[in-house]
Amino acid sequence: MVKQYLILLGFLLFTFTPLQTVEAENVSKFEPELYMTTEDIISDIVFPTIDKKVLKEYNNNSTDWQWTRIVGIDYNDNHSYDVAVRIRVNPKNDRGDNYKEDLVKIRISPSCDSIKINKKKYNHDFKIEVLEYKHL
Repeated sequence: MVKQYLILLGFLLFTFTPLQTVEAENVSKFEPELYMTTEDIISDIVFPTIDKKVLKEYNNNSTDWQWTRIVGIDYNDNHSYDVAVRIRVNPKNDRGDNYKEDLVKIRISPSCDSIKINKKKYNHDFKIEVLEYKHL
């Protein structure tokens, strides 16, 4: 008798199990609000340093400058990056099209506080410094 109940139970489970399916609704709710490039991120990181240098170069007379593009990025052996940036500077009192082109070379030194980095060879905190400023 028990054998017949087990066979009946097995038959019912086998019959009704494939009928229980779940359909998931495919809805994507992720819509990015802002598109950013790598150049935008680098610009946000080095902007204050370049701004201070532009003000110093133009004797605090020029606050109107804009980022044009990254000219080059070089990796150094001391775990740092040299970034060359072209900028356009407009004199403060001149609202015409008399822009001046300048080239700023910046060194970005990421922090070396990871155990995977050789502390004897690379031992510096996060630092951004202006290496060179050229009026083109």
